[in-house]
Amino acid sequence: MRETVLLWFKRDLRVDDHPALGRAAGLGRVLAVYIVEPGYWAQPDVSGRQFEILREAVAGLERDLARIGVPLVIRVGEAVPVLEALRGDSGARHLVSHEETGTLWTYERDKAVAVWARGQGVQWQEVAQCGVVRRLNGRDAWGARRNGFVARAQVPVPAVEAASVLASDPWPEFDLVDPCPQRQKGGRPAAEAALRSFLEARGRSYRKAMSSPLAGAAACSRLSPHLALGTLSIREVVQATAARQRQIPKGARDGWAGSLRSFQARLAWRDHFMQKLEDAPEMECRAMHSAMQNVWSDVPDQERLERWQAGQTGVPFVDACMRSLRATGWLNFRMRAMVMSFASYQLWLDWRRTGRHLARMFSDYEPGIHWPQVQMQSGTTGMNTIRIYNPMKQGRDQDPTGAFTRRWLPELEAVPEAFLQVPWLWPGAAGLGYPGPVVEPEAAARRARETLWGMRRSQAFREEAADVVKRHASRKQTRRRPPAKRADPRQTDFGF
Repeated sequence: MRETVLLWFKRDLRVDDHPALGRAAGLGRVLAVYIVEPGYWAQPDVSGRQFEILREAVAGLERDLARIGVPLVIRVGEAVPVLEALRGDSGARHLVSHEETGTLWTYERDKAVAVWARGQGVQWQEVAQCGVVRRLNGRDAWGARRNGFVARAQVPVPAVEAASVLASDPWPEFDLVDPCPQRQKGGRPAAEAALRSFLEARGRSYRKAMSSPLAGAAACSRLSPHLALGTLSIREVVQATAARQRQIPKGARDGWAGSLRSFQARLAWRDHFMQKLEDAPEMECRAMHSAMQNVWSDVPDQERLERWQAGQTGVPFVDACMRSLRATGWLNFRMRAMVMSFASYQLWLDWRRTGRHLARMFSDYEPGIHWPQVQMQSGTTGMNTIRIYNPMKQGRDQDPTGAFTRRWLPELEAVPEAFLQVPWLWPGAAGLGYPGPVVEPEAAARRARETLWGMRRSQAFREEAADVVKRHASRKQTRRRPPAKRADPRQTDFGF
């Protein structure tokens, strides 16, 4: 009889193109397990909306595994004692999983699992599932390695011999009250439907519409929650997009060619940003440039934080975005960058506190994208320029009809179009039932700009910034800055 192999599913909730499943099937009889970890769901960057999408994705994985004859064992508890109990029940001496680039909590969890595995004589094989490279020595050849990975043939669903059936635990009920009535659904069928509709219809206007908070909701792929939980692999998406690109007639001017080219670039930037967190796991709490570590920590302002979270800052476009995010779990990339920039610069709030709130609100929370982007939009990397968004201008540019702003701020219904993004200047502002701005946005932006650029002028700052570039920057050369109304590929954050 072949020996039992533990296959630990984490954020790879599929059977298609699943290198770890293929590896486990070749080693022995597979005992598939998903661990619901109470310690993880007690962290300050997770939420009920994420838990519900996860439940849907795990339910789909359970059905897909059953179709190939493998029961999924669901256990509740911390990873080490759960894995030890499974080892004791099954006699397994092999553990297979995908490599995970996650939060500091999952990083420490994995280190504890590695200690347990060595101590119990369990061979733990971690397998890559994307272009992120563990223990990378330098970025010079990273792009070629990533492109080689996504170009390889997908791993077929293997023939699997299942291990003896073990009982599952019931799903726990955590105290994660988090209404999100318009969130996306999780699971493989929803992921496949989103990919198909994007490549066949919705993606045509992607390049043009991705910056709009209204049009972008349809024109963006909406694959980010599925990629975050691994119900689709990055390789599946890259290769499906490449197949669609090959169908476009040469010289076609219908928008498809440019849109899919831009989408492929953002898929590559996704792995690029995740590599940053892989190389610096402490990024959720430590600034990439040490001079930026404590810039905000001594200036807490609870009122500003709470008004920003609630969409009550008095700056309409910011508030509309924050209210939309609460209800839907999603924002397009430019709006995510803007609300983070506004929190860090105009409101002068610590990026760690605001970053955790946004992490909770995003149903597609991917730590490897989120924390590098939080730092990038807050000016803490030392290598990226300081981008202080003007939310009034963004509102006029990205919501020119005011439809998005009025949808989420019905109290501004009576405000004339000319004053919609600056209602405090309207003579009737006192009767609106909408707060005045918590700060004067332009003056606050000016103070932030003077403070931060002043810090950057020193030789010591520039020398450390050069080290950050060497460790984390892309090696691809940008020939020219993209036009103002075209999406910057460096702002690949989250939304796709």
